[in-house]
Amino acid sequence: MCGIVGYIGENQAAPILLEGLSKLEYRGYDSAGIAVFNNNKIEVAKAKGRLAILSEKTDGGKSVHGTMGIGHTRWATHGEPSDVNSHPHLSNSGRFAVVHNGIIENYISLKKKLMDNGVEFISETDTEVIAHLFEHYYNGDIIETMIKVLNRVEGSYALGVLCSDYPDQFIAVRKASPMIVGLGENENFIASDVTAILKHTRNIYYLEDNEIVVLKKDSVKIYNADKEEIKKEVFTVDWDVSAAEKGGYEHFMMKEIEEQPKALRDTINPRIKNGKIVLDDISLTTEDIKNINKIYIVACGSAYHVGVVGKYVIEKMCRIPVEVQVASEFRYCDPIIGKNDLVIVISQSGETADTLAALREAKDHGARILSIVNVVGSAIANASDDVIYTWAGPEIAVATTKAYSTQLAVIYLIAAYMAEKLGMLTSGEYAKLVSDIEALPDQVAEILKSKEDVQYLASKFFNCHSIFFIGRNLDYAVSLEGSLKLKEISYIHSEAYAAGELKHGTISLIEDGTLVIALATGRDLFDKTVSNVKEVKARGAVVMGVTTEEHDNMEDVADYVVKIPATNEMLLPSLTVIPLQLFGYYVASLKGCDIDKPRNLAKSVTVE
Repeated sequence: MCGIVGYIGENQAAPILLEGLSKLEYRGYDSAGIAVFNNNKIEVAKAKGRLAILSEKTDGGKSVHGTMGIGHTRWATHGEPSDVNSHPHLSNSGRFAVVHNGIIENYISLKKKLMDNGVEFISETDTEVIAHLFEHYYNGDIIETMIKVLNRVEGSYALGVLCSDYPDQFIAVRKASPMIVGLGENENFIASDVTAILKHTRNIYYLEDNEIVVLKKDSVKIYNADKEEIKKEVFTVDWDVSAAEKGGYEHFMMKEIEEQPKALRDTINPRIKNGKIVLDDISLTTEDIKNINKIYIVACGSAYHVGVVGKYVIEKMCRIPVEVQVASEFRYCDPIIGKNDLVIVISQSGETADTLAALREAKDHGARILSIVNVVGSAIANASDDVIYTWAGPEIAVATTKAYSTQLAVIYLIAAYMAEKLGMLTSGEYAKLVSDIEALPDQVAEILKSKEDVQYLASKFFNCHSIFFIGRNLDYAVSLEGSLKLKEISYIHSEAYAAGELKHGTISLIEDGTLVIALATGRDLFDKTVSNVKEVKARGAVVMGVTTEEHDNMEDVADYVVKIPATNEMLLPSLTVIPLQLFGYYVASLKGCDIDKPRNLAKSVTVE
């Protein structure tokens, strides 16, 4: 999980590379480096730690001259963070410089062969193999050399490569790892994410797997693996550059929490017309829906938690069996899946390596793939039979908020769409459900108006060593996300448990002063959850209850209560998650944590 940026043009490259990398630091921030062609050779500057260290080392890039270069910000996979292990990596002669996002699965065997041929390695990374492979296969033709290298390496990668024999161009490629090309006036770019180059251009190419791009300052040519030139459609980015800036907020995470009402509107409103859910994006017919045998929801992390909600919602509304699988396990469990099964794949970036591998496994079994992603032209979107985009805009903070919320909204739309096609809802029930979905953005905005109440609660509990979340049914599904939000940005140990499971072991962990956050929003299970609250209270727990405005008696058992608006019970997760996101944020802020860049984590997980 790393960020790549490349530039060729008429301006000094290094400051532009550093500026672009600053927009990609959410993808990796344990080291950074740049390589710039200058005076017939490649100059490299790199440093362990945050990008600011490299920027200071190079005077903001001013001390590194040249108008063509590549840059990289790293999240370590092979070898600890260090100056030596930082990218770019050079071949022994210094002719080639390489930046890489992804993982080379067969690097050990390649490294052994190269060492047998006298190549000297200085780093612990898999990426250095690529630099030496370019040197090994180089015959004077950079494109042919790239093709030979691609034929030898296995894994996922996006590569940017400088060659000192080519002073007026550089080359890049992608396979199962994000890479876009930016088209400017007498300047062109590559980047892992459009946010890195949006200041300079809105016109981009989305590369597909094994497409090789050769960039000059005044031209961009793209080739396939047979060295045949191919034409691409130019995509124009239409969202404002301010969407990728903090806009006065201290952290991107809070900005993105506050953006959720707008993100939800952008996801929901275009898909409801005249009181009907219209999914023009997908080709799933009524007959297709009726023939679905089973639905699998496959995802990682927070997207998996969306899937857990999705299981409850789809099974309740459509009466179709749903199985939720962690993507990293799905492909290795020899799934029992066939052509009458629908696989819903969820990924914010559309590049998540485990999820993409699971998608391909499902396709090999003949299943139909419907993906929910945020990034247009991403690998998962391109590989799917149907795709629904969340239109959440750029999400920079590593801990997801608005991506989770918009993915939930899409799940509701899919469930209601299928339920209506299956005749599972009366016209009145359907109309009310659609109206309730449309109301979600305003209800989220209403909750956010009271964020100071959650901030006060965070001030009382930010020194906790361990926090437990409990809930039943949909409340349990949201507890999983609330616990993850807290632990990933505050580093406090937290766990989510189905409330009914407490007495089967977990309650032994409760002692005087232990904070338990109890979600009790549903009507049918409210009393049962209250009973579980009493159980932990009897063991000395302090309880923060999260419930709806229609439940008045939570105050009788909980020490503190957070209220959310009432709505259709299937939609409550969209509201319940908001105070949990805020709680995690404020706890981390009070602890002084690096909220947007939590330790050991990166935004787009492009390695297994």
